[in-house]
Amino acid sequence: MSTKHEKILQYIESLPVGDKISVRQIAKEMQVSEGTAYRAIKEAENRRLVSSIERVGTIRIEKKKKENIERLTFAEIVNIVDGQVLGGKSGLHKTLTKFVIGAMQLEDMMRYTDAGSLLIVGNRIKAHENALRAGAAVLITGGFDTTEDNKLLADSLDLPIISTSYDTFTVATMINRAIYDQLIKKDILFIEDIYVPMTDTAALKNDETIHHFQKLNERTTHGAFPVVTHQNKLVGMITVKDVIGREENELIEKVMTKNPIAGSMKMSVASAGHRMIWEGIDLLPIVDDDNILQGVISRQDVLKALQLAQRQPQHGETIDDLVKNEMKVLGDEELIVEFKVTPQMTNQYGAISYGAFTTLLAEVGSFALKRRKRGDAVAENMTIYFIKPVQMESTLTVKPRILDMSRKFVKMDFEVYNQQMLVGKAMMMFQLLER
Repeated sequence: MSTKHEKILQYIESLPVGDKISVRQIAKEMQVSEGTAYRAIKEAENRRLVSSIERVGTIRIEKKKKENIERLTFAEIVNIVDGQVLGGKSGLHKTLTKFVIGAMQLEDMMRYTDAGSLLIVGNRIKAHENALRAGAAVLITGGFDTTEDNKLLADSLDLPIISTSYDTFTVATMINRAIYDQLIKKDILFIEDIYVPMTDTAALKNDETIHHFQKLNERTTHGAFPVVTHQNKLVGMITVKDVIGREENELIEKVMTKNPIAGSMKMSVASAGHRMIWEGIDLLPIVDDDNILQGVISRQDVLKALQLAQRQPQHGETIDDLVKNEMKVLGDEELIVEFKVTPQMTNQYGAISYGAFTTLLAEVGSFALKRRKRGDAVAENMTIYFIKPVQMESTLTVKPRILDMSRKFVKMDFEVYNQQMLVGKAMMMFQLLER
């Protein structure tokens, strides 16, 4: 049974691309409170089903697949550049195919401008008109306006004319940054990418008995199941361990683990893996905002997905990527890592930032464990001594040393040198990701 929240989201998704929606309209249409409608619209925005623009409203936009995430809609451009829509509002839902910077003669500019483009240009009225006639939208930089005729033309062609107070260089940088951030998000695996939906797995009802558990266990060979109410709300988890020595007619809700740990669709796979290992659980139920069971993920699913992700080519660069790129492995017997401190990794005093330094140690530690064939690990805690400040452009040498290793934990010691001088020491504990 769907909740009000889910019904509103389904309704929004069923609307034609380009439709405008409002809190009041949704509340009236779906007979819910304005608060419920507002929450659902915000969730729709998170899911990239709609885009809200100041002075225009909320528009249903095309939902982009993960592999096509670098394509932006004109509505998203308005938000990125803090723009004002001068005309063609009904075309804001459209996806643009390329950007053209109008820093050339008009005829040359038009050679590059075609349908689906966005021409980024200053106060060149004729260029605005020609771009619209060629099927392109226009982004006017420097806070300039355009003519009333151009605005009417934009309205008739459903092609937005957007004005922003930023200059062309800043606008291009902002758009690039937005695409770049989306590429990083695309590389991150979320639960929604790998979970097993309820149609492909099984759950038990809280008023069923241990007999039902045993039948389901025989049929599926699964050792754990989520427990739900008849409204499909998650109330517990039951495993083989819970039923040992119990009578067949005992109710499941008497032996299950109540208020189990659950994940959400937007949780990253890495975060779920860490949580499962930390809590010692093999199956994580996945719920929505109303605690309705959506599916499950197993520890095996998580490890498989993480290993696959590590083999994929990465597009965006996170801080971790920047640090990894500057690491050079030396020494065959004893592991030594050389590291160059780039300007991006410094604080306001021009010394290496705490974040970059910590990331460096965690990466070196993970590498040392992989070398020992111990697979993936998660840094659990660390104690760092910053002995001397390290300036940018310095080349550091990191020497990791494994002090103690058990089946689940590893204690490691690090010494960091700048030339021959000791500049930092650390002690770190890693938790090994077991299968």
